[in-house]
Amino acid sequence: MSGAALTRSPSRPAATPLAGPAVLGAPRLLLELLRPRRRPLAVAVALSAVESAPALLSGLLVAAAVDHGFLAGRPATGLALLAVLAAVMTLKAVATRLMLPVLAEVVEPLRDDLVHAVVTAAVTRAATGAEPPDPAAVNRLTAQVETLRNLISALLRSTRQLGMSLVAALVGLLALSPPAAAIAAGPVLLALAVFAWLLRTLAGRQRALILADERLTAEVTPILAGLRDVAACRAHDQAAATVEAAVSAQVAATMSMAWAGTVRRLIVTLGVHVPQLALLVAARPLVEGGHLTAGEVVGAVTYLATGIDPALRTLVSTVGGWGVALAVSLRRIAESITVPVSPPPAGTGRVPAGERLRAERLTFGYAPAATPVVRDLDLTIPEGGHLAVVGPSGAGKSTLSLLLTGLLRPTGGRILLGALPLGEIPEHRLRTVVALVPQEAYVFTGTVRENLAYLRAGETRGGDARLLAAASAVGALPLVERLGGLDAVVEEPSSLSAGEKQLIALARVHASPARIVVLDEATCHLDPAAEKRAEEAFAARDGTLIVIAHRISSAMRARRVLLMDGTTTISGTHPELLTRSPLYADLVGHWRGDACAAGATTEERTTP
Repeated sequence: MSGAALTRSPSRPAATPLAGPAVLGAPRLLLELLRPRRRPLAVAVALSAVESAPALLSGLLVAAAVDHGFLAGRPATGLALLAVLAAVMTLKAVATRLMLPVLAEVVEPLRDDLVHAVVTAAVTRAATGAEPPDPAAVNRLTAQVETLRNLISALLRSTRQLGMSLVAALVGLLALSPPAAAIAAGPVLLALAVFAWLLRTLAGRQRALILADERLTAEVTPILAGLRDVAACRAHDQAAATVEAAVSAQVAATMSMAWAGTVRRLIVTLGVHVPQLALLVAARPLVEGGHLTAGEVVGAVTYLATGIDPALRTLVSTVGGWGVALAVSLRRIAESITVPVSPPPAGTGRVPAGERLRAERLTFGYAPAATPVVRDLDLTIPEGGHLAVVGPSGAGKSTLSLLLTGLLRPTGGRILLGALPLGEIPEHRLRTVVALVPQEAYVFTGTVRENLAYLRAGETRGGDARLLAAASAVGALPLVERLGGLDAVVEEPSSLSAGEKQLIALARVHASPARIVVLDEATCHLDPAAEKRAEEAFAARDGTLIVIAHRISSAMRARRVLLMDGTTTISGTHPELLTRSPLYADLVGHWRGDACAAGATTEERTTP
């Protein structure tokens, strides 16, 4: 099962953490994790049965060796029976040795599935705007996922065997002597009942500890990242108080968990020491009354000392510690990978008629009290239009690109695609129609074909020809051939240069069905000739092109130019803006004289 399959959307509109200590959702998540690994689990169960054989047979063989061997004057028989026990224990050792690779087949893939699910959910939550980015996701991705992997590994290694050994020892004791079993089983069962009752308290305190850890991460991470702002605002005391409160809550949760854990020792005393003492006290009258033989007493003590004692100790310790931590961590992960479903806006069944983009009094600010980056912008980009956006650094050009593609929501005004506001268009439809190529291009590990066809998922007919045509159009075909063709695997994306990554991203979007393409300085790592080829390829392609300009040649190639200067905007053709806007003329002169334009073409150096 892939990590994506673990990430799910509930039927309710939001994913609210469940209150209380009940471990809801954890068993289902564990089953989903283990279901694809049924074969190694079945082998593990079979090997566990072999491992529990000494616990089942030890008391019976020891009792027979004493009664029918040594006390009967036949030491050879007694030794032979003990040799059988040794052979059974050797068989157990072999089964344990075979168990390790089998458990590895079960445990090791779990971490990958969980990491994929946590990352998918965190990114989806932030990308859809359903919730703000969650700093505590880092804690889940590192500490909690690794904890789950270690806990499942430890429980499968120890509790699996010891649980079966405990049952086998009790069954063997009952088969050996019902009176001895009655004496020992009572305290053992009582101890298990008390332990089951305690698990609820342990689960509640373990959950409080995990939430305290997450709160500590969420509170401290932004403070550490903003130490300069803390110093500038003289907010040392407030920051220290915030961190101290989070740390104190985490310490209190840890202490509470530790105190709850001490009760486990009393359970071990009740289930281990009391049965041994009771059997030793009752042994003499039972033997004298003919209810027990000497061998059965020794066999019963063997079951208690070598079977029930270590099994119960370890079971209480592991289930009360690791098991509770596993259940609570699983529940917390299950909550966090549940992707919230926002109520669908009105008209989600509608699709835009045409691809004309229109901004009406568009406003956006990154904080309620902050100066808007974009203010009251009215802009119309006709279907099939070609617009270049220029302006000084920090003027809001990249912010506008995110607004026009629906990746940011306006704080004022609206954007219409066709005649529909972006917020009323189904997300899958919007992502099919609109594509953004950012400055930092993304290439993932996989084949060249997978990278280029990422936005054409599921297409097979004519796919390779379309990909190669797109690569050729934007100038990426020589790179594809150098890498080894569409079947070549990009093992280390970091080995590609920034310009090569941009070529792959440009070819990916050119091959996509997107009718509106926004290039946000997506060619900044290419030379002017390569940039010209890529932009002309998108301009010749059916649809609308919006370019966040990196060089003046981008503005000269566009049909219209939007100049942004803070909250002031002006639009027109390149020649119009040269005469109407001193700022635009200054930008043109700066572009022509800077280092980035040192290799500019004749077209760029010539006054239009």
